[in-house]
Amino acid sequence: MKDGYADVIVDISAGELDRVFQYRIPQELADQVSAGTLVTVPFGRGNRSVKAYVVATGSRPQIEEDKIKDILSVPAEPVSVESRLITLAAWMKKTYGCTMLQALKTVLPMKEKVRRKKKRRLFLNMTREEAKLQAEECGKKHRAARERLLRALLEEEPLDYDRAQKDWKLTAAVIDKARELGIIRVEEEEVYRIPPMAGFDRPAGRELSRQQRWITEEILRESGGERRPCLIYGITGSGKTRVYMELIERTLARGKQAIVLIPEIALTYQVIYQFWQRFGRQAAVIHSRMSQGERWDAFDGARKGRISVMIGPRSALFTPFPDLGLIVMDEEHESTYKSESTPRYHTREAAAARCRIEQAQMVMGSATPSLESYYACQRGAYRLFTLKERFGNGQLPQVTVADMREELREGNLSVFCRKLQEALRERLEKKEQSILFLNRRGYAGFISCRSCGCVVKCPHCDVSLSLHGEGTLMCHYCGYTAPMVRSCPQCGSRYIGGFRAGTEQIEKLVKEMFPSARTLRMDLDTTRKKESYSRILSSFAAGEADILIGTQMIIKGHDFPGVTLVGILAADLSLYAADYRASERTFQLLVQAVGRAGRGERKGEAVIQTYHPEHYSIQAACRQDYPAFFEEEMNYRSLMGYPPAASMLAVQGSSLEEGQLALGMEYLAKYVRSAVKDKDLAVIGPADETISRISDRYRKVFYLKHPKREFLSALQRRMERYIEVNPGFRKISIQFDYQI
Repeated sequence: MKDGYADVIVDISAGELDRVFQYRIPQELADQVSAGTLVTVPFGRGNRSVKAYVVATGSRPQIEEDKIKDILSVPAEPVSVESRLITLAAWMKKTYGCTMLQALKTVLPMKEKVRRKKKRRLFLNMTREEAKLQAEECGKKHRAARERLLRALLEEEPLDYDRAQKDWKLTAAVIDKARELGIIRVEEEEVYRIPPMAGFDRPAGRELSRQQRWITEEILRESGGERRPCLIYGITGSGKTRVYMELIERTLARGKQAIVLIPEIALTYQVIYQFWQRFGRQAAVIHSRMSQGERWDAFDGARKGRISVMIGPRSALFTPFPDLGLIVMDEEHESTYKSESTPRYHTREAAAARCRIEQAQMVMGSATPSLESYYACQRGAYRLFTLKERFGNGQLPQVTVADMREELREGNLSVFCRKLQEALRERLEKKEQSILFLNRRGYAGFISCRSCGCVVKCPHCDVSLSLHGEGTLMCHYCGYTAPMVRSCPQCGSRYIGGFRAGTEQIEKLVKEMFPSARTLRMDLDTTRKKESYSRILSSFAAGEADILIGTQMIIKGHDFPGVTLVGILAADLSLYAADYRASERTFQLLVQAVGRAGRGERKGEAVIQTYHPEHYSIQAACRQDYPAFFEEEMNYRSLMGYPPAASMLAVQGSSLEEGQLALGMEYLAKYVRSAVKDKDLAVIGPADETISRISDRYRKVFYLKHPKREFLSALQRRMERYIEVNPGFRKISIQFDYQI
């Protein structure tokens, strides 16, 4: 028998999750036991029979064999949602190289039970006439508190317990004594903590275009056949949300549940209101800013069938629905779908894995699909659907590209080009709204010239060099370094450096230029409070501001019909970030930003300010031409061996001891180079991470490239064994991160 032992958890709630017990798998049960299987085991000194979940199997005992008990049975019960989530955790452990405990803590996020919130109400245990007589009797005997209680119930029955204490000054002791005497009774009911949502005026309607209806029917047909993941590539404003809602409604009609994944908390507020209008209290939201009680109630409601549609960022993927039928992943291209903590899973891969386990359908949507998803469509792994027109005959905005090099040469030193200044003035006169988007992604540290647009890049990796301190430029892929430049190496200009302006400075400049303009700013500083996203977005939607200024959180998925102008400041800041995906990120941001204009009845306009108007990502974004961008970008990825043309694994190390880390990472990279003889394998680095120290832990990374993901997965397991047997790695934390 290959796998003779099983590690089980007896209670998946709270602290018991960390406690694993080992049992022997009897020969007759060998084919039935795997990760996720529900089993019965003898537990404790009395060997009482309890249910447990298998989290791993193996061939070696971890304790003395004579102390290991046998699994009793595999109950003939329907597979529970907990079993399926544990199966997903096992998949994550194998795929991302984390421990089973780390995977379990990710897929079973609500382990600690929260005290249920209960509403208590007081009722009379007698007739009103009897209560009046007893109140008079209490008055005569100077039992003032009991008299108040009776008179309160004569005035209002049932009486809220908290109101009785606050408004009628009744203590718990008085209420408890009245209950003991049989004068009153107290009834309790559970109250589910659902966070309040601010409203928006434009819910997604039910009407579908002919193309939307066809896509809906084809996806439903796919869910009954091969069940391939489906990608809806639809331009901004094409009505992807309407398709999602129709699919969800059809899913609920079959008695199943749906998860809607949204990349950012900022998007949740507008979308959840649309879903509440369509599905009522069947729809709920989960996100990191909710209280522990609110999160518990949402997951508990899903488990018990009170909630059928869960909406939220990537943690919503692990909602414990008993009969999941559909996972929708909106804006599937967003980088926030990638976990930055162990396990470093990508939501797209994990959602597809859960759909396979649950036999559910996965649907993704984006106006700017990730290259990985679009490439999977071309290979036939995903099915592609396209929406090429805005819903309701809406038109895409007119786009103008402003060359900021020309602006500088002609004497305009302002952050705003002349075209944008003029367009803002016109919108204010017409009482129309504008959005100013500051593209801050990837700006940290890269150096560019304002005169000619030159960016200082690594000669080996074709990504920008990052500035460290004031003296060194470094590549975070291969470790190449160069001294800081004081003049442009291409044109000799002194106008070379990093971009300094932030949203607060932009808001100040707008107010100086247009003193009467009403502005709202949305960035990390203005959205720290729990309801700040909802407050800012609902205020702008209600027309309480003329100009909304912000970073990427304001241009993703929002639908403001009053916005007819979008100004994009510093479009190139993300174009030359120290990341091979910089062009893709830039294209996506620009298309999403341009798409916020003209979503109502009036035609929209967008102004893109750039130092590189000729770059293919900016040109394609102006035309909203994703296929053209995809072709150009895939040529680059193929040439450089970057995903999805090839697979790439980041091996990340961190330690409190800088020297130990440097030595360990060098040894690990040398081991890979010497142990694996494959001409298609490329080892790049080690080098410092972009942020080389966090919380006193030093950080380094090297990269592995190979045409096949399976090859890198096998190599990862070899590295894990090498690390395990070498004591030098005990003070070094190693993580594996697939670049997808």
